This record gives sequence, structure tokens and C-alpha cells, in this order.
Amino acid sequence: MDKSQLVRWFGFPTTLIHGDTLVLDRWFWLCRYLPVTRNGERVLDVGCGTGAFTIGAARRGYCAIGLSWDERNQTVALERARLCGINNIEFPIQDVRRLDRREDFKDQFDFVVCLETIEHILDDRKLMRDMAYCLKPGGRLLLTAPNYYYRAITTGDSGPFSTQETGWHVRRGYSVAALQELCRHANLDVEEINSCSGFLSQKVTALGRVIRMPLAVRFALTLPLRLFPPIFDPLISKLTNWPDFSICLVAYKSRWSVGS
Repeated sequence: MDKSQLVRWFGFPTTLIHGDTLVLDRWFWLCRYLPVTRNGERVLDVGCGTGAFTIGAARRGYCAIGLSWDERNQTVALERARLCGINNIEFPIQDVRRLDRREDFKDQFDFVVCLETIEHILDDRKLMRDMAYCLKPGGRLLLTAPNYYYRAITTGDSGPFSTQETGWHVRRGYSVAALQELCRHANLDVEEINSCSGFLSQKVTALGRVIRMPLAVRFALTLPLRLFPPIFDPLISKLTNWPDFSICLVAYKSRWSVGS
């Protein structure tokens, strides 16, 4: 079944459950730091995939722009936004490694969102600086990436990781210290570092990956199980000390330059 058909029938929530359970976890995390607004703030989604988080930001009141180099993804994202009745949104084709060439983006966004993208980019230091370049003074970067200390969901999560930007991960992930280091080089202040996607969410995702059946069948089999992670994962994480799969960063761009 065409996934956009599900959006046509059931609306925005289906954009968050097309893939694995980790996508929904990231959305719940994002909502904690992206408050509903009526003030016309702007959001830039760097590496937007098929646009679920960009559409979600627009639904929360933001003027949202989702970036991807993939023309097909951008076409799908725009169609899904239309099906959700969203107008305050754009999906230009853009290589996120070239953000510094977009002079029209300089100091323009209240939030930059970058969820599970930076681990695909070799020069992550440059990407971090470029995202800071796009933020208004007083703006915030909301970023998630694989937790360096995760336990592999399936064997591919253990590597090998690519030495070229082929679309696969170029590194295992990030620790707290690694994110702090990137923020220092980008002149961003770390406001908070936490995590998301616990034990149950990872296990439901693993089940969806290993079932050798058509996508629609796998989706139907795992859908009822998706109810449990948001409810029980916080408790299970405390009891088992199982590491969350994603590390999550909130970083702040100062309103004043140093010495001013």
C-alpha cells in the first residue's frame, strides 16, 4: 500500500508510524522542546527525510522548511503536507553539507532541527557550525543522533561504518563529550543533553526489521506493540540500565557576541 494513502485516510499521525518505533520516540522528544506557537517563528529541518517532523513543526504553528538532497523525498514530503492541510511549509532540494552557501538562511531560524542526520555526514564539525549559522541569536538547535553506547538493535548497527557519504552511517554515534565538543566549535551553549528510545522501543524495532514479510504485513504485526514503549520504557530503563538508542541535544545560540 502507498504510505501516502494512509496519510490521506488517517492524517498526520501516520507519518510518524510508517517506519520503526524510534521515529515516534523522536517526535515525542521534539515536542518537549518545540512549544506550540502563534508568533510565526521559523523552523529549519536539516535532513528531513519524507518530512514527518517538518510537517509536525508546521502543525505546531511554525513556518517550517525541510531540507533534503533527495528530489523524490521532497516530492513525497510536499504531497503529505498537502494531504495534512499544511500551507506554512517548504521543501527545497538542498545538500545540507552546503548550508553555509545559503546567505538567505543566515541568522533566520528560531529553531534548527536535525534528527538522526549528523551521523551520516563526514565533516560533522562543519555541519554543526553551519546549523549555528542558520540560527537567530537566541535560537536553539534540537538534535538527535545514535548514542555511542547503544546496544545494537540488529547486526548492522555494529558496523562496519562507511568511510564515504553513501547514505549509511559514517560513525557509530556520539557521547555527551562528543556533542559538547561540537557545540564548543560552533559557539553554541549546551542547554541539555538527554536520550530517547528505550528497551521496548528497540525490541519492537528489531522485530520489524527481522520479519521476512511484505512491509504492510510487518507494519500490521508490529502496530499493536507500539503502544507499550511510551508507557513502560522509562520504568524498564531505570530497572535494567539499558541504554537508550539516541542521544538528544538542546543547544542555544547566544544573543550577544563575546565581549559585547
